[in-house]
Amino acid sequence: MPEESQEYDATAHVLSPTHEKLTDDEVKQLLKDYNVEYAKLPKISITDPAIDNLEVKLGDVVKITRASPTSGNTVYYRMVIEQ
Repeated sequence: MPEESQEYDATAHVLSPTHEKLTDDEVKQLLKDYNVEYAKLPKISITDPAIDNLEVKLGDVVKITRASPTSGNTVYYRMVIEQ
């Protein structure tokens, strides 16, 4: 008897932060605003379950918004890498 495939949506969990793919213009503005080089952005693996549904490709930049009871919303940016 074959096992049923069960998919888990990591983004559905209440503690999972919001992930969204940035446009090219948003990335340019991000690099300018924070005076950072593209290659020096923190990284996120393309296999990360939290970005499975974003249709990202290598080199894209993802904005992560985490809610905190003490500091409100905190925003992080990650560049998509292979591993």
